Amino acid sequence: MEQLYVFGTGNAAVTRCYNTCFAIRNDVGQFFMTDAGGGNGILSILEKMQVSFDQIHHIFVTHEHTDHILGIVWMVRFIATRIKTGVYSGDLNIYCHQELVPTIDTLCRLTLQGKIYKVIGDRIHLIPVHDGETLPVLDYDVTFFDIHSTKAMQYGFTTRLRNGRRLTCAGDEPYNPACRPYVEGSDWLLHEAFCLYSQREQFKPYEKHHSTVKDACELAAKLSIPNLVLWHTEDKSIHCRKELYLAEGRQFYAENLYVPDDGEIILL
Repeated sequence: MEQLYVFGTGNAAVTRCYNTCFAIRNDVGQFFMTDAGGGNGILSILEKMQVSFDQIHHIFVTHEHTDHILGIVWMVRFIATRIKTGVYSGDLNIYCHQELVPTIDTLCRLTLQGKIYKVIGDRIHLIPVHDGETLPVLDYDVTFFDIHSTKAMQYGFTTRLRNGRRLTCAGDEPYNPACRPYVEGSDWLLHEAFCLYSQREQFKPYEKHHSTVKDACELAAKLSIPNLVLWHTEDKSIHCRKELYLAEGRQFYAENLYVPDDGEIILL
């Protein structure tokens, strides 16, 4: 059965967990990864979760913010090194919206050794995607879409899993009704929840263009989505976050609610 590997669950400012990033693992152990967090913490997470670089040939980068993009440089560095030494089979495909291609390329050119950077365009490919475009990734037809971000341009995606269920990643900002054709009808929705609604005065989620647990749960209930995963959260309540978020969320959403910790694996 396909699985959701939760690499990180925090927002940009966390120190007690890693930034939100994840991957879908298919039935033969290959991964479709989304984002890589803000640094080389992704390397230790992959090691702890026993995910090898050889299992990763497809990465989607949602947008340019540091907590989503900088880890990609480390992924490129380590995979390119393995390509150069002959221990990585196949190519690495990195998908992102058109404007992000030169950003990733420049980050790698300025921070990596020349011999490593030269692998980009050879066996590491930066692939631009467009709003509503569907591409084959592993076993899936993945449709990428503009989430209509109020900040930097950002894309999400939706795909049909091998078990027939539809999974949608809505990015790290509140749901925009323009995305309804992609979100509605999903069996799994991956949605940000910056903090509890009861903590909105403390964390100011609306000023940062984010949602609360209540907001995300009310949305999933309204759209009749049976499985909701909440992440991209604050970390001040990390030791009791799951308990607190589930308690608030269940007041507004009666279906399957998940508040994962870093390193969790969820059966899809």
